[in-house]
Amino acid sequence: MGAAEPVEAREREELEEREEIGRKQEEEEVRDVERGEVGFEEQAVGAQRNIDINHGNNNINQNEREGDVHVSMLQRLNPTNPLRIVINSKTRTATPPPPPSRISNIRGGGGGGGGATATATPSPSQFSSRTNSPQHSQPRSTPTPQPPSIATLNSRKYTNKICLFLFLFHTVAAFGLVGFLVFRGVQGLIESSDNKVKRAEKRVLKFFLPQVEAASFLSITLAFAWQKAVRLWPKFFVHFILWTTFLMSLSAGILLICFQKPPTNGVGVCFIAFAIGNGLYACWITQRIGFCSKILIKSLEPVSKFPDLNQPTYWMLGVGFLWMSLWILAVIGALNFYFPPLIIILLGLSLAWTTEVMRNVANITVSRVISLYYLRGMQSNTQFCFQRALSKNLGSACFGSLFVPAIEALRIVARGLNLLEGEDEFMFSCAHCCLRVMEGIFRYGNGWAFVQIAAYGKGFVRASQDTWELFEQQEMEQIVDSDITSSICFLTGVCSGSICVIVVAAWTARVHQSFTATISLLTFFIGYLMTRIAMALPHACVGSYLVCYAENPDNRLFDNTIKDRLALMNSGRDAAVPTPRVPRRFAGR
Repeated sequence: MGAAEPVEAREREELEEREEIGRKQEEEEVRDVERGEVGFEEQAVGAQRNIDINHGNNNINQNEREGDVHVSMLQRLNPTNPLRIVINSKTRTATPPPPPSRISNIRGGGGGGGGATATATPSPSQFSSRTNSPQHSQPRSTPTPQPPSIATLNSRKYTNKICLFLFLFHTVAAFGLVGFLVFRGVQGLIESSDNKVKRAEKRVLKFFLPQVEAASFLSITLAFAWQKAVRLWPKFFVHFILWTTFLMSLSAGILLICFQKPPTNGVGVCFIAFAIGNGLYACWITQRIGFCSKILIKSLEPVSKFPDLNQPTYWMLGVGFLWMSLWILAVIGALNFYFPPLIIILLGLSLAWTTEVMRNVANITVSRVISLYYLRGMQSNTQFCFQRALSKNLGSACFGSLFVPAIEALRIVARGLNLLEGEDEFMFSCAHCCLRVMEGIFRYGNGWAFVQIAAYGKGFVRASQDTWELFEQQEMEQIVDSDITSSICFLTGVCSGSICVIVVAAWTARVHQSFTATISLLTFFIGYLMTRIAMALPHACVGSYLVCYAENPDNRLFDNTIKDRLALMNSGRDAAVPTPRVPRRFAGR
């Protein structure tokens, strides 16, 4: 017994020493996991060291030792480690979870390791009994197949990349040209040795610049006022803007003609001709105003749920105002450069495309917020949607801004020709031919596409096709064609431009009458563009309402307004004058 006691004491000391070493290794590994620095090689070396310490007894056979090595390495590896995945695929058995120990969860036990867990290593006998008993092993579970999604609402690809590149290149070139022309204007004013050039530039700065800048301030003020009015009194606003535009454009034309100058007479005749057409159009669509007002009121209801929905429009208005201020200085500088008329025309086209892109960026932002609310009931983040419109969907906004205004203008002309068919067979055939061509083009490029671009991240052409197919499936072509929201937004811009012309023309005629025609055209252009940016919100709301209804008419967020209108049209009891379309007997040819 005396000899056995020292042996037992020595064995206890060795056991305590091994336990102490194992505990230190476990603590080191926990610290490494918390730092996220457990490497593949360190885990393998640590596992081998633990095997040598725990299995130092020479009476264990080779098979049991290999099994212990395998299980110990498996148990000490992180569940997401590639080595553990490889070992699992080789064994084809599911390892049961280890018993609870004093180190159960790193996050709960005082670490911040991102949710990783560490457990104490069980004894070799437990591993041996688990790995060597096939009746306790379970087959690996296979994931349940999920049904494929129809369309993703979070597309990460950029759309219409070629047009995006062209717009970015154009923007860089426009910045360079504007900066150069502003420099030329300042240089001609300060350093020019020709007194005639200095006098001309001083005269422009004195009698041209103040009026144009005042028109910019007036246009942005009117833009805010129109947007506020359409959200507060949508039904009144439709009637108001139809006849106010008629009065303002007619007044601007009469005022310009009263100056008795050839340039102002030409511009005044254009305003009067537009006013006559506007009055005829207002009388023609009288029966549509009620339905348009209902759709406008219903589509603006979700706006109150998103208090910051107007912010993207305000940002675009602010950027547009700053860019127009620089643009006006560039126009003045172009007078001191070669080919001033050509340079000013190029600057005007650049400004038109840029402001149209700004309008459609606001349109896409609002369309995404509203369409996700209709389609998924989501309360989207407006700032995130705005960033998405400025990045991934910017190419489609540029592409649509380049072609949609021209397509819609040509479509209006074709419909006007269709109304003049009469008894002349030649005119009859030409009218229907033009209208059929424009209907085909409109299928591949229309303003309704921005809703699908915003919601699903599609390219412009594909979004146009898919949107029109939705309208055809629900037999909504007549409702979409009879919608006057885009016309109301257009007339609002014309109204702002006419008001700017009246104010600035009266001012310029008193100080420098020779500039009256030029400044009148310029201020009309500025007032129109600024107001069109502001009217992007109601236009996007109506577009989202109609497109989302065509996609899911049974949505509880939609009422029976469109269904009742369709039933009224199909029954032939609709009193509204139908929009000219290609007759069915010609559509199949």
